[in-house]
Amino acid sequence: MDYKRFIPCIYLHQGKAVSGLKNSRAVSDDPVALAESYVAEKCDGIYLHDMSANDQEHEAALDLIREICTAAAVPVIGSGNIHRMEDVKKLLYAGCRQVMLDFTETEQAALLQEVSMKFGREKLIAGVEHPAQLKEYGELIATHACEVFLFRGAGTREAAQISPVPVLPFLPAVSLEKIMDELSWDNVSGIAGDVVTENVKNIGALKNLCRENQIPVAQDSAVYRWEELTKNSDGLIPVVVQDVKSDAVLMVAYMNEEAYEQTIRTGRMTYYSRSRRQLWLKGETSGHFQYVHSLTADCDLDTLLAKVTQVGAACHTGSYSCFFNPVMHRSETAETHNPLKVFEEVFAVIEDRKAHPKEGSYTNYLFDKGIDKILKKLGEEATEIVIAAKNPNPNEIKYEISDFLYHMMVLMAEKGITWEEITTELAKR
Repeated sequence: MDYKRFIPCIYLHQGKAVSGLKNSRAVSDDPVALAESYVAEKCDGIYLHDMSANDQEHEAALDLIREICTAAAVPVIGSGNIHRMEDVKKLLYAGCRQVMLDFTETEQAALLQEVSMKFGREKLIAGVEHPAQLKEYGELIATHACEVFLFRGAGTREAAQISPVPVLPFLPAVSLEKIMDELSWDNVSGIAGDVVTENVKNIGALKNLCRENQIPVAQDSAVYRWEELTKNSDGLIPVVVQDVKSDAVLMVAYMNEEAYEQTIRTGRMTYYSRSRRQLWLKGETSGHFQYVHSLTADCDLDTLLAKVTQVGAACHTGSYSCFFNPVMHRSETAETHNPLKVFEEVFAVIEDRKAHPKEGSYTNYLFDKGIDKILKKLGEEATEIVIAAKNPNPNEIKYEISDFLYHMMVLMAEKGITWEEITTELAKR
């Protein structure tokens, strides 16, 4: 990381966000909305700790963590309720970018090497309370973790000097002078704790102060000034908006100078409404915000391409994308199948058969027979793949894999699982 980070904290307790590990006072009944508010204030990540007291609470917390990770357009670092490798895997598969292992708990420290070998050291952070633990575990941390969290907020300078990896201190409410002092030290990767959580609305101002003091922070300034862009006759520039995950084109809107600057400053897409003649923060009334990943100008600097994380639907009609009205389609003139969309197209047919049964349909036959028949066919097709793999002719295995994938999609439809959920899960791995 080549810049200092500001990391607020969310402590999950019985479905709510509370003020800390030793204080169960609720600060928000909606942790997902709280995470989104932290992102809006330009935090660089979120530290999330699960305080569940039993397995049932933990499973519910994992569902909530998954929602938070989906909604937050910044990395989420998960922790809490870790007793074995499986617990780390669940946090990572829920969407956490990294997991923190607390070295004050012997069983978590003992997990580091095993988990690192499975998921990679870049996924793991070691949590310590004082520099002495760095001396004790220094070699292990150097090999199997990418960062250290220092929880007591004391001894940062010593920890930074002896730690083999960057240190991020968790600080209580301290003076501005103390904040700048901590951030100025080499091998300190940022700050977290109450000092950030309780002052989250001041992150933008703190980052500006860091820049004035030559302390590197995440860039939120544009390469091109507004004057350098080519505007249309109304003094506006069109913006094509694309989903950063699916590459789907979501909408087209316009920006004036104020909208451009506000988008860059806040990290949320802001436009100029030509009909209302005023600024328009996307999602201000619907909650369907668009968080910016990148803005790219075209060759003539007269159009912007925005890649965003879209919360909810992009279109005011409730559609995911504004582009859904067919105008012309000449499918007979060329092969139109997009190889990357075939799974979705076939799955859509299977789901339609389930919703609207068709007489004589093999797919409906499977649905009518139920889960046991679907599983039996899936097992048979898996066996056929194994047999085909021994055949030197590659075509046979190609056919059998296709059969298996079809039956797998029938199972997905039966269990209510989508390709988006599968591909999201694969991406996390």
